[in-house]
Amino acid sequence: MAVFTKLDKKEIEYFVDLYNIGALEDYSEIIDGIENTNYKLICNKIPYILTIFEKRVKENDLPFFMDLKVYLNKNNFKCPKPVKNKNNEIINSLKNKKAVIVSFIEGKKIDTPNKAICFEVGKMIGNLHNISKNFHKKRENSLSISILKNIFYKCQEKRNEKFEIIFNTLENEILFIENFWPNNLPYGVIHADLFKDNIFFNEEKITGVIDFYFSCNHFFLYDICIVINDWCFENNGKDFNMESFRSIIEGYSLSRKLETAELNAFNFLLRLAAVRILITRLHDFLFHPNDALVIKKDPVEYFNILEWHQQHRNIS
Repeated sequence: MAVFTKLDKKEIEYFVDLYNIGALEDYSEIIDGIENTNYKLICNKIPYILTIFEKRVKENDLPFFMDLKVYLNKNNFKCPKPVKNKNNEIINSLKNKKAVIVSFIEGKKIDTPNKAICFEVGKMIGNLHNISKNFHKKRENSLSISILKNIFYKCQEKRNEKFEIIFNTLENEILFIENFWPNNLPYGVIHADLFKDNIFFNEEKITGVIDFYFSCNHFFLYDICIVINDWCFENNGKDFNMESFRSIIEGYSLSRKLETAELNAFNFLLRLAAVRILITRLHDFLFHPNDALVIKKDPVEYFNILEWHQQHRNIS
């Protein structure tokens, strides 16, 4: 979440009036994250989230994201529920950009997960994959290796000594990914962005999952690897917490056992997941808008994670 599009009270009131959720009582900006503009709204004492989609989210993908969240809610998966306006439409426009209102998820993110929390995260991912395998709409990965290569080439325009080792490493790693892409791994709709700030807890129980705007059809294991890289590394990506890793896999295995082919591809997909975040963080760091109310993240953490996986190839 972030704030790229600034709104005043009158603009929000006008948009809220398109819905049957009551009058706007309060609103506040949400600055966590880097993708879209988000405001928390209070209408008739009920909280909502207003999301304005910025340039990285394609308009044509929005029906997939909204339909997926509607489908998950119908199957008792805890995530934001899209709100329809008075014309029975979910996707609307605000300041010449597409925008939606969704239900608010109570709870808070966990910065330092313990074994029990990691187990709950693994269990949630297994449940998500079991539900989503019957969701029949499809969307290609918007951060495929070919797209990541294009982003990386753009970063080359601002190549500097500070990130010289990262650039050299990524050049070789992209070649590795292209040459050793796995086949015939279990596949379906995944979240693809299950970072700590997208999973909310009350004590040690998950209250909901947010931010489905990278969801796509991909290897189930890729979803798990994104989580492992974020939830199992400490000390800026230098130290791996094996206990957290085992807890995630144990929780996931309640719903679905990993196949032998997945275990054999584990290191590859952990490295792919690290490359995705490393390249996008590098881009956002180098091309950070000076006037954006958003926190930019240092890419070095994911460079450390990538290096760890290069040196430890038998984690499974």
